[in-house]
Amino acid sequence: MRLRGSLAVAAVPLLLAAVACAPESDGGATATDTGNPSATANQCATDSLPLRTPGQLTVGTDSPAYDPWFVDNDPSNGKGFESAVAYAVAEQLGFSKDQVTWVKVPFNKSYAPGEKDFDFDINQISITPQRAEVVDFSDGYYQAAQAVIALKGTPGAAATSIADLKDLKLGAQTGTTSLTAIRDVIQPTEDPAVFDDTNAAKQALQNGQVDAILSDLPTAFYISAVEIPNSTIVGQFQPETGQQEEFGMLFQKGNLLVPCVDAALAKLKEDGTLAQIEKQWLSDVVNVPTLQ
Repeated sequence: MRLRGSLAVAAVPLLLAAVACAPESDGGATATDTGNPSATANQCATDSLPLRTPGQLTVGTDSPAYDPWFVDNDPSNGKGFESAVAYAVAEQLGFSKDQVTWVKVPFNKSYAPGEKDFDFDINQISITPQRAEVVDFSDGYYQAAQAVIALKGTPGAAATSIADLKDLKLGAQTGTTSLTAIRDVIQPTEDPAVFDDTNAAKQALQNGQVDAILSDLPTAFYISAVEIPNSTIVGQFQPETGQQEEFGMLFQKGNLLVPCVDAALAKLKEDGTLAQIEKQWLSDVVNVPTLQ
């Protein structure tokens, strides 16, 4: 999905997991499903890249930009998992930090058909077959799991299985994989509450308007440890297929920059940089109950 929010790692011992949700699951295309062609060295030379603005890499994301993906609602500071990943990719492509420009792109607009005002968008966007019909994705840079968040001592917190969630009032942000997971996997008896953004979902949970909300797992850890201290992570689960969601960078359909970004990501995975960024901003793996 993407209920989201730096893990002030030093200040808050957030036990963020390395498995994690994203905004709207229409299916489960993965990195190997994207079918992106391989890049050539000449094609990916910095001065040969097909950019919106020559000499400048334009990156999109939503606002607010939440922790732990971004810090202080400022994607340009290089802090937070996705900000750090974006700058690491930019460096691989030959750009300095001051050659990266950020633009605001509402989440639901990012994967809509049509021309884009960015080179790529990074915003916990799950790779799905339906979205891939109208936009292109990079290979995945993070695997995501859905997480259920409830207030301690409530019926939502007592759930130990997906079946236990069916009679609860559940909520999630519109256009997210979390909302799709509620409808397609949990299939509750009552229609889920749909919120415009994460803040509205969190407020509804605190007000008792819903029994539980869904988000990606790292966001759930931040919510429960920092934003709603009396909340708890009830558990996590994968889509019905059992195939983990992956977040990918999103491009305008047909963008020839995709294979170059894939090559950059492959290098970051190979040399351990991506794992280091994940460890810094998404912390240690912990045991979170799996809801069956």
